[in-house]
Amino acid sequence: MAKVEQPLTDDSIKVRQLSHYQFSWVAGDPAAPGTFTLQLVLDEGAWEEVLTVDAADADVLQDLLSNTGTVHYDVARRTLMFGVTRVGG
Repeated sequence: MAKVEQPLTDDSIKVRQLSHYQFSWVAGDPAAPGTFTLQLVLDEGAWEEVLTVDAADADVLQDLLSNTGTVHYDVARRTLMFGVTRVGG
C-alpha cells in the first residue's frame, strides 16, 4: 500500500471532481461590457472556485460542461479537464 503523507488536508488534494457549476454575469460601468464568472462546486461542496471568463470562453465552457459526463479541476493549475478516455479506447 502506498504511504500517504499525513495529515491529509483539503489543501493537499490537487484534483477534484466538478459536482455543480453556475454562470453569473455582473454589469459593468455604463457603456462598458459586463463580466462573466463561473462558480465551480467541487467534490460535493468540499471546495469551491470562482473563475472570471470572457463571453467567448463562457459560451465554449457552457457547451463543454453540458456535454461532458465527468469533469475534473486541478486546483493548483486552475485547469478544467473534460471527460475521461480509456487508453487505447
